[in-house]
Parts: sequence; structure tokens; C-alpha cells
Amino acid sequence: MKRNRNLYFLKPNSHSGVICMTAPKKSVIEFRSVLDSAYKESKRHLKVGDIMSRKVITTTPETTMMQAAKTMGEKHIGSLIVVKYKTPIAIVTERDLLSRVLACNLDLKKTLVGEVMSYPLIKICTTFEIREAARTMINKKGRLAVFVCGKLAGIITASDLIRDMPEAPETSLVVDDFMTRDVVSIDEDATVLDAATRMGKERVGSVIVSRNEKPLGIFTERDLLSTFLVHSRSLDTPLGEACSGLMTTAPAGISIHEAAKTMAAQHIRRLPIVKKKQIAGIITARDLVEAYAK
Repeated sequence: MKRNRNLYFLKPNSHSGVICMTAPKKSVIEFRSVLDSAYKESKRHLKVGDIMSRKVITTTPETTMMQAAKTMGEKHIGSLIVVKYKTPIAIVTERDLLSRVLACNLDLKKTLVGEVMSYPLIKICTTFEIREAARTMINKKGRLAVFVCGKLAGIITASDLIRDMPEAPETSLVVDDFMTRDVVSIDEDATVLDAATRMGKERVGSVIVSRNEKPLGIFTERDLLSTFLVHSRSLDTPLGEACSGLMTTAPAGISIHEAAKTMAAQHIRRLPIVKKKQIAGIITARDLVEAYAK
């Protein structure tokens, strides 16, 4: 029995006598392609309000950087909105921790958030399309605080943007054109503090840990927060014991969109790129956002 022209047919199963619903393969493929196209197009027009992180964790200028670091580590986030007199005024990030505290040999327990926080706060509206948000993030060089009717409603990070990065001509560019080729490498015998200080001075969020000049693993600013500072572990721990030994890598030549999918699926923000079995560079979530923003 035929029904709804070219959508599906009902026919008896020769083995069981049960009526089964089948469809012409061509129609199914065409129908799926239409759905795929519509889905891809809808992703291109996502708004900030669709992808922002709604749960915003705050702190105050009087909080110590040690406590701020522990809060970020516990929540597995890389920034805190700084509030004074119930008004969001600035943001403090893991990069502030590295570059303005550890790299300057300041004491985490004595340095206050207000001394190193980044301001003014970069604000954006929920109705902005995500590519507009990407451009704002790159131009203003920071995470975006989302406001609705003058009230803080969420935050947009590079990770938020790559999680919903659409498949489009602008994301078909290859990672080779945007990755950092000068990868910072450090020996496994160096300490976590050595790595943190180096990251702060170089203004990078990770180092490749090596053994006998060969890659052993990766150590990131998030490892510093979530594994060490939050648990008050000694920063004199050798990197060989502290790094993540199993690195997710990707081959050179993949697209921006493919890299974003891999990073979102693995919940990582840095992806080493391999060429001829050697690490040729590293692409970060921010690099992907910059490529998408062009």
C-alpha cells in the first residue's frame, strides 16, 4: 500500500508476515539533506543567548588570588566576574594569575584580585549573532560578559563559541594557517612552578612536556588550577608527574570546523597538530575563534 507520495511504503515481510514500513532510498537521502542544510543554516544564525554560560561565578576585589584560583579550580572554569557594590566591574582570569602573579613572583596569598583583574568589563547583548561575538572577543581581547536590561545574564568564552561553531565557508579554512608554530616545550624534570612561570612570561596557556627531547604530555593552566592550587599541592612537583600523558592530537590540514568538533568532544582548549609524526604546532580555542571571526 502506497501512502504520502514517495515518503514511505507498507509491504509484508516475507519471513514473518508482519507489515513493515519502508521508504525509497533516494527520498530518504533527499529528505535528510534538506534537514542537514536547514540545521547548518540555523547554526550560522545562533545568538549569544543560545550558547552563553548562564551560571556566572563572581568574586570581589578584596579576595586573594589564592582563593580566586581555588574557586576557578573547583568550578573548572577559567574566569570570575568581579563585583563591587553589587555591580559587575571587571574580570579575573587564569591568564591574569599566570602573567600578573606567578610570572612576577608575587605571593598568591597576599595578592588581591583587585590588583590584577582585567577591566573594563567587555559587555555584549544576547541578541548578537555568534560571529559578531567572535569578532568582539578578538577585537577586545577578552571574555564577554552578557547583559540583559543592564543585568548580568551570562558569559561567553572561546570554548562556548567553538562548541557551537557552524560548518560554513569561513570554518573550512585549515588549521595550519592559524596555529602557533613555536610550541613551548619544557623538560619533565622541571617543576609545576617552572611551567607556570614560563607560561606567564610567554603568555601561553600550555607547555608540551618532553622526555629526552620527545613529547611526553601536556600541562595546561587549567591543570594548574584544578589539580594543584585547588588541592594546595606543592608546585615543586616535577612536570613528569603532573602532565596529562595522553594527548589528543590532530593531523595537519584539517579544517577549523573539524578542529572545533574535536576539541568540543574532548573538552579541551588546545590541540597539538601533528605532521610527519612530529608536533608542528598547536591550535587553541581562541585561535579558532579568531579564524572564524575573519
